[in-house]
Amino acid sequence: MDTEFFKDLARFTLLIKKRVSTPYTGARRSLRFGRGISPVGYREYRKGDDFKLIDWKVYGKTEKLYVREHEEERSLVVQILLDASASMGYSDKFAYASKIAVGLAYLATLENEKYAISFFSEDLKPGEPRRGRAYLFHEIEDLDRMVPNGETDIKKAAEQFATLIKSTSLVVLISDLLERTEEVEECIYRLSGHDLLVVQVLSPNEADLDFSGDIKFVDLETKKATITRVTQGQKAEYSRRLQKHEARIRAACKNAGADFFSFSTKKPIFEAFSEIMPRSESRRG
Repeated sequence: MDTEFFKDLARFTLLIKKRVSTPYTGARRSLRFGRGISPVGYREYRKGDDFKLIDWKVYGKTEKLYVREHEEERSLVVQILLDASASMGYSDKFAYASKIAVGLAYLATLENEKYAISFFSEDLKPGEPRRGRAYLFHEIEDLDRMVPNGETDIKKAAEQFATLIKSTSLVVLISDLLERTEEVEECIYRLSGHDLLVVQVLSPNEADLDFSGDIKFVDLETKKATITRVTQGQKAEYSRRLQKHEARIRAACKNAGADFFSFSTKKPIFEAFSEIMPRSESRRG
């Protein structure tokens, strides 16, 4: 994989919309209360509380023991779910999706955050959250060797992921999303407790059905073949159904508070990141 595009990504930082909740200390605001720099209020002292957290000025005024609560600063974990089913092997979809995955992992690395790249087809193959460029380049080597295979069960993968990931994270789902619309919607809602980013990757032929005449289509996952004549009417019907499918996915993402992007692999990779990166809270200098 050519990683030259990394140098163009260095101007961005990751922004999360939900407060993170992880066991790792860091620079992100947490859902949990404890030691930290952001005071959020007071509560009465309870047996077992650390005496160091008592606000003695408040005691002097009220003669009661109160503990000042703070938001803990927590580290962000970037969880990337990458579709590795056989359908992603069509054209250069998997290579393009892999660049998006490692680009986001690279941004996490720049901020010394943990990240994991997990793969799914029939089942989820979870990655282990780690830090560092050495781990990133190990992941790139694995991606370069990987051959997408198997059928997609996006609903099952989301359910398996939800049972494994207990803390609020930045979750990035990357797939062609060419499954039953209802299953994609269920996947989105299942992951909606996280700060969710959904990225659809399609080949130009899938986006526009750029075929004509007698064509033999082979489903890469089921290996079933269909011979048909592609007419202008069929192209129009395909476009209508694809737009309806995407509209429902966009609506589900909106309802779940998730961001949705759809890219053709003909779009330059940095242009794709430029659309995603308005999420960024600042640009690097």
